[in-house]
Amino acid sequence: MNNDLKQEQIARINFYALLSRLVMSEVDEGLLKSIEEDENMLSFFPTYKDWDRRANMNREDLIQKYLNVDFTNLFLLHLVPYESFYMREDQMMETGGDNPVQQIFSELDFRVELDKARVMSADHIGIELEFMYMLCDSELKALEDGDLEAAENIARIQYGFLNEHIMQWAPMYLLNVKSEAGTAFYYDVADLALEFIMSDYEYATQLKNSGYKYEI
Repeated sequence: MNNDLKQEQIARINFYALLSRLVMSEVDEGLLKSIEEDENMLSFFPTYKDWDRRANMNREDLIQKYLNVDFTNLFLLHLVPYESFYMREDQMMETGGDNPVQQIFSELDFRVELDKARVMSADHIGIELEFMYMLCDSELKALEDGDLEAAENIARIQYGFLNEHIMQWAPMYLLNVKSEAGTAFYYDVADLALEFIMSDYEYATQLKNSGYKYEI
Protein backbone atom coordinates (compact mmCIF):
# COMPACT_ATOMS: atom_id res chain seq x y z
CA MET A 1 0.00 0.00 0.00
CA ASN A 2 1.65 3.22 -1.14
CA ASN A 3 1.85 6.28 1.07
CA ASP A 4 -0.36 8.46 -1.16
CA LEU A 5 -3.26 6.01 -0.97
CA LYS A 6 -2.78 5.63 2.78
CA GLN A 7 -2.79 9.40 3.31
CA GLU A 8 -5.89 9.75 1.12
CA GLN A 9 -7.74 7.21 3.23
CA ILE A 10 -6.59 8.75 6.50
CA ALA A 11 -7.76 12.18 5.30
CA ARG A 12 -11.18 10.77 4.41
CA ILE A 13 -11.45 9.10 7.82
CA ASN A 14 -10.49 12.31 9.62
CA PHE A 15 -12.89 14.51 7.67
CA TYR A 16 -15.84 12.19 8.17
CA ALA A 17 -15.04 11.88 11.89
CA LEU A 18 -14.72 15.65 12.36
CA LEU A 19 -17.82 16.55 10.37
CA SER A 20 -19.92 13.91 12.06
CA ARG A 21 -18.89 15.25 15.45
CA LEU A 22 -19.57 18.88 14.51
CA VAL A 23 -23.10 18.29 13.25
CA MET A 24 -24.04 15.81 15.97
CA SER A 25 -23.55 17.89 19.08
CA GLU A 26 -22.43 21.29 20.30
CA VAL A 27 -18.76 22.11 20.08
CA ASP A 28 -16.83 22.11 23.37
CA GLU A 29 -13.81 24.15 24.41
CA GLY A 30 -11.38 21.30 23.80
CA LEU A 31 -12.49 20.73 20.22
CA LEU A 32 -12.63 24.43 19.45
CA LYS A 33 -9.13 24.89 20.87
CA SER A 34 -7.79 22.01 18.75
CA ILE A 35 -9.25 23.65 15.62
CA GLU A 36 -7.94 27.11 16.46
CA GLU A 37 -4.43 26.01 17.40
CA ASP A 38 -3.87 23.83 14.32
CA GLU A 39 -3.17 26.16 11.38
CA ASN A 40 -3.91 23.44 8.85
CA MET A 41 -7.26 22.65 10.44
CA LEU A 42 -8.10 26.32 10.96
CA SER A 43 -7.55 26.90 7.24
CA PHE A 44 -10.75 24.92 6.64
CA PHE A 45 -12.65 27.52 8.68
CA PRO A 46 -11.62 30.75 6.91
CA THR A 47 -14.70 32.80 7.80
CA TYR A 48 -14.43 31.81 11.45
CA LYS A 49 -10.69 32.52 11.45
CA ASP A 50 -11.36 36.18 10.65
CA TRP A 51 -14.57 36.52 12.68
CA ASP A 52 -14.41 39.59 14.89
CA ARG A 53 -16.25 37.93 17.78
CA ARG A 54 -13.59 35.22 17.91
CA ALA A 55 -10.92 37.89 18.42
CA ASN A 56 -12.88 39.71 21.12
CA MET A 57 -14.28 36.87 23.25
CA ASN A 58 -12.88 33.92 25.16
CA ARG A 59 -13.88 30.44 24.00
CA GLU A 60 -16.29 29.74 26.84
CA ASP A 61 -18.32 32.89 26.22
CA LEU A 62 -18.20 32.43 22.47
CA ILE A 63 -19.56 28.91 22.79
CA GLN A 64 -22.26 29.73 25.34
CA LYS A 65 -23.50 32.99 23.84
CA TYR A 66 -23.21 32.27 20.12
CA LEU A 67 -22.13 28.82 18.94
CA ASN A 68 -24.53 26.77 21.09
CA VAL A 69 -27.42 29.04 20.16
CA ASP A 70 -26.60 28.67 16.46
CA PHE A 71 -26.21 24.90 16.73
CA THR A 72 -29.63 24.61 18.37
CA ASN A 73 -31.21 26.69 15.63
CA LEU A 74 -29.56 24.80 12.74
CA PHE A 75 -29.59 21.22 13.97
CA LEU A 76 -32.35 20.94 16.56
CA LEU A 77 -35.09 23.51 16.05
CA HIS A 78 -35.56 25.31 12.74
CA LEU A 79 -33.87 23.06 10.17
CA VAL A 80 -34.44 19.31 9.89
CA PRO A 81 -31.22 17.26 9.52
CA TYR A 82 -32.92 13.99 8.53
CA GLU A 83 -32.90 12.30 5.13
CA SER A 84 -36.50 11.09 5.28
CA PHE A 85 -37.76 14.67 5.71
CA TYR A 86 -36.18 15.57 2.39
CA MET A 87 -37.00 12.37 0.54
CA ARG A 88 -40.61 11.69 1.52
CA GLU A 89 -43.33 13.52 -0.36
CA ASP A 90 -45.15 14.28 2.88
CA GLN A 91 -41.93 15.59 4.49
CA MET A 92 -42.47 13.34 7.48
CA MET A 93 -39.57 11.73 9.31
CA GLU A 94 -39.38 7.95 9.20
CA THR A 95 -38.29 6.94 12.68
CA GLY A 96 -39.19 3.25 12.62
CA GLY A 97 -37.70 0.08 11.23
CA ASP A 98 -39.01 0.85 7.75
CA ASN A 99 -36.46 3.62 7.39
CA PRO A 100 -34.23 2.47 4.48
CA VAL A 101 -31.11 3.89 6.13
CA GLN A 102 -31.82 1.94 9.31
CA GLN A 103 -32.24 -1.20 7.23
CA ILE A 104 -28.78 -0.70 5.69
CA PHE A 105 -27.27 -0.14 9.12
CA SER A 106 -28.92 -3.28 10.46
CA GLU A 107 -27.67 -5.37 7.54
CA LEU A 108 -24.11 -4.21 8.17
CA ASP A 109 -24.38 -4.40 11.98
CA PHE A 110 -23.84 -0.67 12.39
CA ARG A 111 -25.61 0.14 15.61
CA VAL A 112 -27.02 3.55 16.38
CA GLU A 113 -27.78 4.50 19.97
CA LEU A 114 -30.38 7.17 19.26
CA ASP A 115 -30.72 8.35 22.86
CA LYS A 116 -26.97 8.67 23.34
CA ALA A 117 -26.59 10.47 20.03
CA ARG A 118 -29.58 12.72 20.81
CA VAL A 119 -31.19 12.06 17.46
CA MET A 120 -34.68 10.85 16.60
CA SER A 121 -33.82 8.66 13.63
CA ALA A 122 -30.87 6.84 12.10
CA ASP A 123 -30.97 9.01 8.97
CA HIS A 124 -29.62 12.08 10.81
CA ILE A 125 -26.82 13.70 8.82
CA GLY A 126 -24.34 13.14 11.64
CA ILE A 127 -25.12 9.41 11.82
CA GLU A 128 -24.81 9.04 8.05
CA LEU A 129 -21.41 10.75 8.13
CA GLU A 130 -20.35 8.53 11.04
CA PHE A 131 -21.36 5.50 8.97
CA MET A 132 -19.10 6.72 6.16
CA TYR A 133 -16.30 7.21 8.69
CA MET A 134 -16.70 3.60 9.80
CA LEU A 135 -16.65 2.37 6.20
CA CYS A 136 -13.54 4.39 5.31
CA ASP A 137 -11.76 3.11 8.41
CA SER A 138 -12.65 -0.49 7.51
CA GLU A 139 -11.47 0.07 3.94
CA LEU A 140 -8.11 1.35 5.17
CA LYS A 141 -7.64 -1.70 7.41
CA ALA A 142 -8.45 -4.01 4.49
CA LEU A 143 -5.93 -2.22 2.29
CA GLU A 144 -3.26 -2.41 5.00
CA ASP A 145 -3.93 -6.14 5.27
CA GLY A 146 -3.62 -6.49 1.49
CA ASP A 147 -7.22 -7.71 1.20
CA LEU A 148 -8.20 -5.90 -1.99
CA GLU A 149 -11.41 -7.87 -2.39
CA ALA A 150 -12.68 -6.73 1.00
CA ALA A 151 -11.54 -3.16 0.32
CA GLU A 152 -13.42 -3.18 -2.99
CA ASN A 153 -16.58 -4.49 -1.36
CA ILE A 154 -16.42 -1.76 1.27
CA ALA A 155 -15.76 0.89 -1.38
CA ARG A 156 -18.82 -0.31 -3.31
CA ILE A 157 -20.95 0.17 -0.20
CA GLN A 158 -19.52 3.67 0.22
CA TYR A 159 -20.35 4.62 -3.34
CA GLY A 160 -23.85 3.19 -3.07
CA PHE A 161 -24.55 5.00 0.19
CA LEU A 162 -23.25 8.29 -1.12
CA ASN A 163 -25.10 7.96 -4.42
CA GLU A 164 -28.43 6.69 -3.13
CA HIS A 165 -28.60 8.51 0.18
CA ILE A 166 -26.20 11.29 1.20
CA MET A 167 -26.01 12.98 -2.22
CA GLN A 168 -29.78 12.90 -2.57
CA TRP A 169 -30.41 15.29 0.30
CA ALA A 170 -27.38 16.41 2.32
CA PRO A 171 -26.29 19.11 -0.18
CA MET A 172 -29.74 20.71 0.02
CA TYR A 173 -29.68 20.64 3.80
CA LEU A 174 -26.14 22.03 4.01
CA LEU A 175 -27.00 24.85 1.63
CA ASN A 176 -29.87 25.71 3.97
CA VAL A 177 -27.46 25.65 6.91
CA LYS A 178 -25.12 28.05 5.11
CA SER A 179 -28.04 30.35 4.35
CA GLU A 180 -29.41 30.28 7.91
CA ALA A 181 -26.14 30.20 9.89
CA GLY A 182 -25.92 32.94 12.47
CA THR A 183 -22.21 32.44 13.18
CA ALA A 184 -19.11 32.26 11.04
CA PHE A 185 -18.25 28.93 12.61
CA TYR A 186 -21.34 27.03 11.48
CA TYR A 187 -21.28 28.74 8.10
CA ASP A 188 -17.82 27.22 7.65
CA VAL A 189 -18.93 23.84 9.02
CA ALA A 190 -21.68 23.67 6.40
CA ASP A 191 -19.39 24.89 3.62
CA LEU A 192 -16.66 22.40 4.53
CA ALA A 193 -19.14 19.53 4.77
CA LEU A 194 -20.67 20.41 1.42
CA GLU A 195 -17.34 20.68 -0.38
CA PHE A 196 -15.99 17.50 1.19
CA ILE A 197 -19.07 15.43 0.41
CA MET A 198 -19.03 16.55 -3.22
CA SER A 199 -15.31 15.85 -3.49
CA ASP A 200 -15.56 12.44 -1.83
CA TYR A 201 -18.44 11.46 -4.08
CA GLU A 202 -16.26 12.33 -7.07
CA TYR A 203 -13.46 10.21 -5.62
CA ALA A 204 -15.80 7.27 -4.98
CA THR A 205 -17.17 7.57 -8.52
CA GLN A 206 -13.70 7.60 -10.06
CA LEU A 207 -12.74 4.53 -8.06
CA LYS A 208 -15.89 2.76 -9.19
CA ASN A 209 -15.29 3.69 -12.85
CA SER A 210 -11.73 2.38 -12.62
CA GLY A 211 -13.07 -1.05 -11.70
CA TYR A 212 -11.77 -0.51 -8.14
CA LYS A 213 -8.15 -0.65 -9.22
CA TYR A 214 -6.27 0.73 -6.25
CA GLU A 215 -2.82 2.12 -6.92
CA ILE A 216 -1.15 0.19 -4.17
